[in-house]
Amino acid sequence: MEKKYLVVNLGSASKKYALYEGDTELFFAHYEKEGNDIIVTEGKNGERIKSIITQKDYETSAVRLIDLLIASTCIHTPNDIAAIGFRVVASGEYFNTTKLIDDTYREKLAQEYDIAPLHVAAVSKGIEEVYSLFPETPFVAISDSAFHAELPDYARTYALPIEASKKLSLYRYGYHGISIRSVLDTIKEITDDAPSRVIVCHLGGGASVTAVKDGKSIDTSMGLTPLEGLVMATRAGDIDSGALIYLAKSLKLSLEELDEYLNHQCGLLGLSGGKESGVRELIELEKAGDENAKLALAVFVYRIKKYIGAYTAALGGVDMLVFTATIGERSSIIRARVCEGLACVGVKIDELKNNLITGDTSDFIDDGKLSARVAVIRTNEMAQILKDMTAFLGS
Repeated sequence: MEKKYLVVNLGSASKKYALYEGDTELFFAHYEKEGNDIIVTEGKNGERIKSIITQKDYETSAVRLIDLLIASTCIHTPNDIAAIGFRVVASGEYFNTTKLIDDTYREKLAQEYDIAPLHVAAVSKGIEEVYSLFPETPFVAISDSAFHAELPDYARTYALPIEASKKLSLYRYGYHGISIRSVLDTIKEITDDAPSRVIVCHLGGGASVTAVKDGKSIDTSMGLTPLEGLVMATRAGDIDSGALIYLAKSLKLSLEELDEYLNHQCGLLGLSGGKESGVRELIELEKAGDENAKLALAVFVYRIKKYIGAYTAALGGVDMLVFTATIGERSSIIRARVCEGLACVGVKIDELKNNLITGDTSDFIDDGKLSARVAVIRTNEMAQILKDMTAFLGS
């Protein structure tokens, strides 16, 4: 009988769990916000049932999961699970490789809270919650930044005094690496020739654009923390550092308050006047004539276009543009807006193909007339975490 593994992916606004036997998924659960509700999509052996849950259910999702796994006979006791793998978003060289989660790791992760509170708090709390249920089970941390570990020095280095950068490890680490590696594996499956120059747009509550040359990351929009780069659900993305100083002084914000402000009150939520942070909801508000929603979506799309243009230059051209993650996979409207006007870099989509893809499949949506392929590819971070964990454990 093959071993059973639990994979845990705790994002800034969602939680995903998957139980595998070998590489076969037995059970899946995805907790997320949908409109004003908290929902869970879960099921056994590929089935998916969506239901509304309470905030308490969300906060104690690991306990709920174990009860469901036992009730559905996927496991008999928690001891049936051989190991648990976590996606970890944290900056610094220490977190740039796969590691066993021991006491030292948990202590170092807790110290990272000040750098990336939105993600570190979620994963640190999640690890502690699951650890209380599986105190003897091996935990493995899969680094979300490892894919970017070999960024060229000129791409990873900030223009700060070099000694400060070295002392504090202030470099671009980038994230969404697990997702990008999953996408690259799928590209190999659906193409005869793996393209050399690929731009991956990972568009979800957190969003990034990455330039990939011959399978390696050469630049990515997120930096030391997931705050840099694109406009995101509640994160500001790129902003003049002078504006931050002025903002903090004017609003009399402490550094801790500024950190909370930039992580939780900005991005699409801030641009919409505090109404919505979700693209789907903003599109509905835009249809109803909401000018703030219209502006929020325009800024979101424009920033993506800017990075696509920049990375086309960095790569010396683009062979394939990829959309992935929740927005990238589900929103034909955003994909169309991003690609509009990109014929100058060889990108043009087929409207019908684009409209037919709503998150259930991976396929090409380009019109086949220009030089770049355009693909919508379903990311599978859970399977990638499993693959990395079992490789690390030698299972």
